Amino acid sequence: MTQALTKPITFDEFIKWYPESEIRYELHDGVIVEMPKPRGKHSRVAGFVIKQLNIAISNLDKENIWFIPRESIVKTLDKKSGYEPDIIVLDEEKITDEPRWESESIIENASSIKLIVEVVSTNWRDDYFRKSSDYEEMGIQEYWIIDYAALGGRRFIGNPKQPTISVYQLIEGEYQITQFREDEQIVSSIFPTFNLTANQVFNCRL
Repeated sequence: MTQALTKPITFDEFIKWYPESEIRYELHDGVIVEMPKPRGKHSRVAGFVIKQLNIAISNLDKENIWFIPRESIVKTLDKKSGYEPDIIVLDEEKITDEPRWESESIIENASSIKLIVEVVSTNWRDDYFRKSSDYEEMGIQEYWIIDYAALGGRRFIGNPKQPTISVYQLIEGEYQITQFREDEQIVSSIFPTFNLTANQVFNCRL
């Protein structure tokens, strides 16, 4: 649901407005958007991936102190949008440079972010169009789109459509996209120890 507004609002106005509730909202080009509540399979997939990413984090070099917060808002470079990812992996050392993290859970610097993951729902255009463009512009190293129900457009996941995991990796300032389906093993430069296939993620079992 999009909030009816007479004019676009700023990011700071959005944060000030944000109500204390279980409903999630994002700011898209100055417009407040109510996000679909994760339910059923969506929640299960997100929970499974969080668990496996935490295992992968524990298998990394001990000098890498990364964590997955319960919630956070990513402020885009143009300051017109603010996104709350399904999953975000943060660098504990880098967020000390985030002036609004401790008080508002706001992330402004790409260097604080190791990975963002979106599990696709009915608003798939936001994941494939809007967010990938903004995350690329910010310089976020890696972005995954998990489309377990094949909801995305055919231009993104092929024809006929099939469940797909798209891994966007930042190379020389641009996202290069690699896709994984069925029993193909997911390859990530950020998480080389995330040794799961697409089907294992879709089915939420090893």
